[in-house]
Amino acid sequence: MPTAPTATAKAGIVGAVSAAGLAGELSGLSENGVSAALHSSRSNTATSRVTLIGDLRELFKFKVTAMVLITTWAGFYLGSRDSGISSIQRGLLETLVGVALVSAGASALNEALERKSDAKMIRTARRPIAAGRISLLQGLLLGLGAVALGAFWLLYTTNLLTVGLALLTVFTYVAIYTPLKRVTTLATFLGAFPGAAGPLLGWTAARGQIEWPGVALFAILFVWQFPHFMSIAWLYREDYGRAGIKMLPVVQPDGVSTVIEALFYAVLMIPVSLAPWWLGMAGWPYAILAAILGLVYLGYTIRFSLILRAPSESRSRMLARDLLKVSVLYLPLLLTGLMLAATLK
Repeated sequence: MPTAPTATAKAGIVGAVSAAGLAGELSGLSENGVSAALHSSRSNTATSRVTLIGDLRELFKFKVTAMVLITTWAGFYLGSRDSGISSIQRGLLETLVGVALVSAGASALNEALERKSDAKMIRTARRPIAAGRISLLQGLLLGLGAVALGAFWLLYTTNLLTVGLALLTVFTYVAIYTPLKRVTTLATFLGAFPGAAGPLLGWTAARGQIEWPGVALFAILFVWQFPHFMSIAWLYREDYGRAGIKMLPVVQPDGVSTVIEALFYAVLMIPVSLAPWWLGMAGWPYAILAAILGLVYLGYTIRFSLILRAPSESRSRMLARDLLKVSVLYLPLLLTGLMLAATLK
């Protein structure tokens, strides 16, 4: 194993480097030396670029924004179909661009406000603002800029109602939900409102008004979130505890309240997911699919309740992780089924 150089060795190294530098100045750099320097410079630039792209993806919560866009597309598709027009049009792309900017901006503002608590949590400590790779001022400017640009874009391409709902969503998420997470467990309930806005924004962008079918889509997203949230909260309850975030598993660590809330909304998910069928948005094929998916979601939530007597932490985490996986699969399957069933109706 190499040891640290002595003072004499250091002096020799410095002298050798100085001599080499003087010789280089007198005789000029070799072609190989120039190539190596250029290659190193390009490599560093490429690495910096990749890091910046990764930081922006994290700052704007790329995966969350992608899920918002999927639900917005579903709302726009169904709203367009209700108007008797094709959803494959310029308006769809314009709506998705505007909603993406607003969602990304809200995520950046959320990370800016939560930078201190993020730094205390293992799963969020490497976020760019929490880790100091992006400054607080930069994060705020990027967030506010994206929200403003998205709002103006939606105003130009859609309608005032959609802009108003988008800005209300940002306000609720950033100014109400985010600070209340460190105060009360009710923050989860309040945070479900902006979390469910995607399909309603798509509907109003296509239709220009709030109608029961759009509200039904909103309700599906709203109710779906709770078993999903509870599985995440249980998985990362120690992290949330370190950060002082008042999630149910932190405030009531025995898990009883967590299970009750997850089960309540999983049961409620079945009739709520059938609302589009009751409203005539889709026929029996959708109703059958929604019932089956709802029962599967409920089944995994019931299975999640076994955390109350899990023999080990690894078993407890596995139950929560399985519910999380099913929740992530459930939503796109349900919305895809609704869109297909509405087309075939």
